[in-house]
Amino acid sequence: MNTRSREESLNAEVQDDSFVPEEEETEDESLSCSLVASLENNGISPSDIKKLQGAGFFTIESIAYTPKKVLLSIKGLSEAKVEKIIREVTAMASLGFTTALEVQESRNNLIYITTGSSDMDKLLGGGIETGSITELFGEFRTGKTQICNTLAVTCQLPVPNGGGAGKCLYIDTEGTFRPNRIVSIAARFGLDAESCLDNIAYARAYNTEHQTELLVQACAMMSTTRFALLIVDSVISLYRTDYLGRGELSARQMHLAKFLRYLQRICDEFGVAVVITNQMLATVDGNAMMFNADPKKPAGGNIMAHSCCTRLQLRKGRAENRVCKIYDSPSLPESEASFSIMEDGINDAQD
Repeated sequence: MNTRSREESLNAEVQDDSFVPEEEETEDESLSCSLVASLENNGISPSDIKKLQGAGFFTIESIAYTPKKVLLSIKGLSEAKVEKIIREVTAMASLGFTTALEVQESRNNLIYITTGSSDMDKLLGGGIETGSITELFGEFRTGKTQICNTLAVTCQLPVPNGGGAGKCLYIDTEGTFRPNRIVSIAARFGLDAESCLDNIAYARAYNTEHQTELLVQACAMMSTTRFALLIVDSVISLYRTDYLGRGELSARQMHLAKFLRYLQRICDEFGVAVVITNQMLATVDGNAMMFNADPKKPAGGNIMAHSCCTRLQLRKGRAENRVCKIYDSPSLPESEASFSIMEDGINDAQD
């Protein structure tokens, strides 16, 4: 996980966006990754570097985390070129063993992004963890999108104030993003509304292939500008319409698994927090309903369950109150906290 220089660069100036980094562009000091353009100093030709960038590889880490067969599928790269690239990348990237003490020290420097609710932050051990995938799932009207809206603002706050000191990248698959919500939330946290909106890179995804392609663009943007958060709302929606019936279930799950792996690669490359929302699936089997009081479960099956680090279940409470439960986490105990959905975003539960 790339956290070695994040705290040292909290006050670094954010550069302007550009889709593909220019070859002569110097590496942004606010980034914790090594740009693939640096391979030119190791004997890799500029044309081959452009081919890597065109395939979505903008950092040394992205190549190091990728299987050889994927690199061989890039048009214009021969096996000899790929082997040379892998040798150079392996020498530059740290892929070996380390001590548990070093891992602990690295985790002590992790940045947590506030949700806007102190009770929910306490439940999560400080907020949404950077460098990993957090899943929000629940029925409609449980606050999934509203939490995403609040996080899109709070991630821009300075780290001492519970933010990530970076921009937000928002992929919307259901058309539920509303900028006016961002304006009211920004006012609550004392941020300029226009600047806050300008720091949110928004894209609407229209099918699963487009949804994946947007991650390639996301990597290009993150390689030039400091981002703190990537949101996908929701991750499963387009899969439930692009792949129909049991005959396409295997293909759907394989594509979903690749998408989620891509998200984890982004976490590892750039150290950003990734938040995805998920829908619920109702079991219609009569026997299952007889022995299970609540036959509803998150969509995506085991592929989703194994890919997400922290899974949060949301359910409705009284009035504007909602309940967040730790459904699965490698470090957080199973517990729950209440929060409310207000005009200015997520807040503590109202009596």
